Amino acid sequence: MAGTKRTWVPIIVLSLISGIADQGCRTGVLKQDGASIRSGGAGDSGRASRRFVFNPSSPVNEGGIRVFEAVPYSSGLGYGFEDISGVRFIRPSAADPLKGGFCTGIKPFLFSVRLPEGNYDVTVELGDANGESAATVRAESRRLMLENVRTENGAVAVRKFTVNIRTPRLSDSGNVKLNPREIGVFHWDDKLTLEFNGPRPCLRSLDIRRSDSAVTVYLAGNSTVTDQTREPWASWGQMIPRFFKAGVAVANHAESGEALKSFMARNRLEKILTAMKPGDYLFVEFAHNDQKPGAAHADPFTSYQDCLRHFIRETRKKGATPVLVTSVHRRNFDSTGAVVNTLGDYPEAVRRTAAEEKTPLIDLNAMSKAFYEALGPEKSAGAFVHYPAGTFPDQRGELKDNTHFNPYGAYELAKCVVNGIRSSLPGLAGYLAEDAGIFDPGRPDPVETWVWPPSPFTDFTRPYGN
Repeated sequence: MAGTKRTWVPIIVLSLISGIADQGCRTGVLKQDGASIRSGGAGDSGRASRRFVFNPSSPVNEGGIRVFEAVPYSSGLGYGFEDISGVRFIRPSAADPLKGGFCTGIKPFLFSVRLPEGNYDVTVELGDANGESAATVRAESRRLMLENVRTENGAVAVRKFTVNIRTPRLSDSGNVKLNPREIGVFHWDDKLTLEFNGPRPCLRSLDIRRSDSAVTVYLAGNSTVTDQTREPWASWGQMIPRFFKAGVAVANHAESGEALKSFMARNRLEKILTAMKPGDYLFVEFAHNDQKPGAAHADPFTSYQDCLRHFIRETRKKGATPVLVTSVHRRNFDSTGAVVNTLGDYPEAVRRTAAEEKTPLIDLNAMSKAFYEALGPEKSAGAFVHYPAGTFPDQRGELKDNTHFNPYGAYELAKCVVNGIRSSLPGLAGYLAEDAGIFDPGRPDPVETWVWPPSPFTDFTRPYGN
């Protein structure tokens, strides 16, 4: 958060749970501690709103659910915790039962609610009547929604954000063709999953309401954009929701290893277009995989531009706004400390297409160059997945990746994209969070004073693509 000092800490390890196209429960009663509460089963999954109260003495409106035990998630119940082992409930004091009571954890905890796909306004009430609290909230696969929300002793913070959830199903027939590493991930299932993290998250209540009027920002891209599911990997697409007010949902359809052609062939663009409505946006960033030999290859000033124009035309047909984003540089320096372009003519092809089609452009390529060079050849490794063997428990080999970012690098690049939104998309810029701030890529946040409370998922396998 702007102006907040951070201390960088290593990410801990906690293990939990296609061809290319030719185109260029039921509702029941659950007994807990002698109290009867409504349980949301499969029949409840179509409800437009859900409310959960984690204080057994607080009033619960009709249809609300009082939760004060670590209930594991099940599709029959329709809600619950993904891992109950670290969940703890703090009961209210007898003297003031309405002000106490909340859910916390000895490690990050995840709470899921079964819901139909769409956009939802989520309101969280955080705080402890008898102490301080500090929480970071993420949604689905580690999408940063709220960062370091702190409350003083006895204070309560109410925060609201909008989140998009989806399944692989298409509206008429077929499915998005997921790759093996996408099977079972939170951002392609039939529920909303919220991660509560930080030094002391104190969850008092949770309110979820469907929002059909929210503006949706769709993201199409590759591993530098996608919701990376496990530490220590991250991408700018999963950081940028933190910089929007409620009323904007980021629907990140990017996936590791994708190029423009393969993104279409696997029905990812079709999935976006079936849900898109007037007033929405589609951000498009590719090139890393399009430049490689193979069926998905596209030449920068011919087939690559043709594919970009297809994305632009189809988005405009829906009354939405296409936004072209030039690709982030790989970490590659020459002897003078300048970034070497390994992306050939692809960034320039995007710039020319944007100019010819009168499409908003965010030049992330140029901003990433300034960011890397400001850090320098050695220090810039701190923005990527560069860790010697043994940095994390069970990490046997060195991690040395000059394409994929760690959370710090992804966060800084998301701030670059925010710069582009502010300068090129005034309508969308009106939805930026009040503390989004102005960012100079040439003067990034110091890596030494930046912290990311690690999510409870780790994998040392390199993402697809390079």
